[in-house]
Amino acid sequence: MAKTLHKPQFLIIIFILHLLTTIHSKTFSRNLSEKPHSFKKEKQTHLHFYFHDIVTGRHPTAVKVASASTTNSTLSLFGLVTMMDDPLTVGLELESKLVGRAQGMYASADLKELGFLMVLNYYFTEGKYNGSTLSILGRNAALTAVREMPVVGGTGIFRFARGYAQAKTHSFDYKSGNAVVEYDVYVLHY
Repeated sequence: MAKTLHKPQFLIIIFILHLLTTIHSKTFSRNLSEKPHSFKKEKQTHLHFYFHDIVTGRHPTAVKVASASTTNSTLSLFGLVTMMDDPLTVGLELESKLVGRAQGMYASADLKELGFLMVLNYYFTEGKYNGSTLSILGRNAALTAVREMPVVGGTGIFRFARGYAQAKTHSFDYKSGNAVVEYDVYVLHY
């Protein structure tokens, strides 16, 4: 036969569980000293590379994943969402040394002009930066000569990163939609 709990026993068990939950929740966060994390002096790094956004051809690196019913009727392509895994190279040519990838998405988020919401990671594959990332989240007014977007974080060498990325369109093919964008990224990190 199953044993049933009486009301006082049930209340005692609930009270004990509440105490245990309260004690456990107090350990949710704690202050840390800098020593265990081996923070070194903060550094500033300047990165320079070219971003190749290839939307047509045999091997596109950026593809449309969504659009609104009105996207093609607006000059700004409002509502277009594109996923990307674009190569980052040292030189202007796609065949130059690959240093990483720009992985994420951009979405046309401006009703009046070509203004993209950029949500991406620069994933580096070269030298001491291999495996490290920088995260970008910001507005890219694509027809402006120089655009600035914030660096909001990073991993690996770029843990606790903050800074900004400046983009300048080097070339844009109106027929294909392919673009090469020059980036200067300035980052503070430990």
